[in-house]
Amino acid sequence: MTYNVSGMDCGACAKTIEKAVRMLPGVQSVKVQFSTGKMKVAAKEASQLTIIPKTVSKLGYSAVELPGNGETYVVEGMDCGACAKTIENHLRKIPEVKHIEVNFSTGKMQIDHEADKETIIREVQKAGYKAELSSKRNPSDPEEKKSFDFGSISVAGSGILLVLGFGLSYTEIPSLVSVLLYALVMVICGYKPLKSAYYAVKSGSLDMNVLMSVAAIGAAIIGEWLEGAVVVWLFSLGAMLQMRSVNRTRHSIKELMDLAPPEAWVRKGGDLIKVAVEEVKLGDTIVVKAGDRIPLDGEVIKGESSVNQASITGESIPVDKTVNDNVFAGTVNENGTLEINVTKLVEDTTIAKIIEMVEEAQGKQAPTQAFIDRFTSIYTPVVFVLALLVIAVPPFFGFGTRSEWVYRGLELLVIACPCALVISTPVAIVAAIGNAAKNGVLIKGGTSLEIAGKISAIAFDKTGTITEGKPKVTDIRVCSGSQESLLEIAKTLEAYSNHPIANSIVAYADELNIHQLEGDKFQSIAGKGVSALIDGRTYFAGNVKLFNDLKVTIPPVIGDIQEQAKTIVIVGSRQAILGVICVEDTIRHITVKAIQQLEADGLKEMVMLTGDNEKTAALMAKKSKVNRYFANLLPEDKVTSIKKLQQEGYKTAMVGDGINDAPALATADLGIAMGGAGTDTAIETADIVLMADNLEKLPFTIKLSKKAITIIKQNIWFSILIKAAALVLIVPGWLTLWLAVLSDTGAAILVILSSLRLFKMK
Repeated sequence: MTYNVSGMDCGACAKTIEKAVRMLPGVQSVKVQFSTGKMKVAAKEASQLTIIPKTVSKLGYSAVELPGNGETYVVEGMDCGACAKTIENHLRKIPEVKHIEVNFSTGKMQIDHEADKETIIREVQKAGYKAELSSKRNPSDPEEKKSFDFGSISVAGSGILLVLGFGLSYTEIPSLVSVLLYALVMVICGYKPLKSAYYAVKSGSLDMNVLMSVAAIGAAIIGEWLEGAVVVWLFSLGAMLQMRSVNRTRHSIKELMDLAPPEAWVRKGGDLIKVAVEEVKLGDTIVVKAGDRIPLDGEVIKGESSVNQASITGESIPVDKTVNDNVFAGTVNENGTLEINVTKLVEDTTIAKIIEMVEEAQGKQAPTQAFIDRFTSIYTPVVFVLALLVIAVPPFFGFGTRSEWVYRGLELLVIACPCALVISTPVAIVAAIGNAAKNGVLIKGGTSLEIAGKISAIAFDKTGTITEGKPKVTDIRVCSGSQESLLEIAKTLEAYSNHPIANSIVAYADELNIHQLEGDKFQSIAGKGVSALIDGRTYFAGNVKLFNDLKVTIPPVIGDIQEQAKTIVIVGSRQAILGVICVEDTIRHITVKAIQQLEADGLKEMVMLTGDNEKTAALMAKKSKVNRYFANLLPEDKVTSIKKLQQEGYKTAMVGDGINDAPALATADLGIAMGGAGTDTAIETADIVLMADNLEKLPFTIKLSKKAITIIKQNIWFSILIKAAALVLIVPGWLTLWLAVLSDTGAAILVILSSLRLFKMK
């Protein structure tokens, strides 16, 4: 059952609702998606779902059950947005259809209805297209290749007939033979467009099938059989080539779907059983051998290996995995055998979520696309009426012959088709978003893509974004004794603490194989440090304030280190200081390079946001190469910093972890979350998600967005100029009908090919 959920304002709200509904008796699975406001619930019995709206209401939200049977169909044969409108308008006239939305970009139809599946498929076929119910994995239909081959053969065969008829017209064979061949070409290539045109007119829309059909029939009526045949053949050829190119963009989703294997080896007692991934349950143990893809998200419970996570994060370097590490569906186990405890069902895996979000993103209209759609909805009928006036008015006043003006009117009808203009934006957006997804970047729609290309300032959260977010030992200063003895005492003191700094010291000592001493009477001194009895003497590890209270003399070297804005841990006794360990949250190795690339790409402001003091912030800003920073910030102060940048005239992006930085991400013109792999909240809340936990994909994302905007502008201007040139050529009578068709279909194909360049961007 699907519900519309209102009142959610972030991804955390979705998680709250999910947890509450999951606890209800009989509920088998629940999935709430913040970005769409939809909740899908499965229960053992339908009667167990009646309590759900009330439960959601208690949490402060509202849930309304969607009527009818919500399904998704894959539609073949659409080559522009007008086709989608024709299908929508036709199916809306069916009483059983409650809601329908057809998306040309993805080739999908979302429909809520009370009819049977066969009725929906049959009605789509009536409109001249082919539909099939989409499955979870959406495998390629074997019939698709067959039908595509038939289309290719019909276009090729018609082309031969067209050439044959044209050749025979120069012989002594009666001209009727050539006319019959031209008519045959028009029947073979024109049947489908004419059928689609009929249902388009019936549903009250003027698409290119209508315009081309009228032009071809008009040419036949005035005796221009060759022109009519060429018009229909060029139109069919163009439609076939357009479909090839458009399908290239749509296959980017299928490529993602094919990453996760359809079956998994599940351990049942002492046996391994191969089952479909849809049948695997939470808590099952799956076994993945070296070289195989991991079928489901889970946690390693046995084995060690390196896993190539390029399909999720875009990083080609394998990541070492051992017990308790998380792994993701679609990634490749490169070495040893892993036993994995399944933590997510097939529909909830990270890659399933990515596929769903990418499909949604590709379906969302960018501002440019929305404007063009509004423009063409006015442009096409206006030019259609103008063509009728061109046919009727001049002959009425005695200007030229009727056949001459009918011909020019037909040319104008062909020029009226705005296919290249309409297709100029969505194909580029689909290509860019598909390419980004394959490289570990999730862009949440055309609007986000366009904004990313206009960003002039980027604000980075420091901890976990610019830095690793994990303190590390950077250097050690020994004041008395040896470094080894200093680390032995430090490890012993810090081993019983869970503080991140203590953990970093213990980890550093472990790397050097430093032994832990016998300790006793461990004590935590709030806000200052720790103490313990070691070899009969009490030792301390802590800050300067701790040793000032102990009245121990602080060596000058410690003051020098503090000037470097490092965190220091002093180790000593009541008598003397043994040494100092310097701990620092280190800059990510890729951060400086990424920031320099962004500056080289024309971004004006690189800003760091941090809660650190002024001195530490200045040092980190210098190391990371940002040209500006805001220090001493609380979470709400980050919002103020973003607003300040916006007031200064910068189109601002905020880069954070997607959870703690949610207010700033929402305030910025563009929210970019780091480390989305496995982080549902990050995927839900941000406009763009860098699936890898580093900044190396950010320059690529900005470049891709700028390139997409450039290509969209080029496509739009090219489409407009082609139309303008054709209109100018109509006036002196230099434009032929077949040349008008060639300019229209040729422009559409060139626009698509231009957009496909975005797939090649690395």
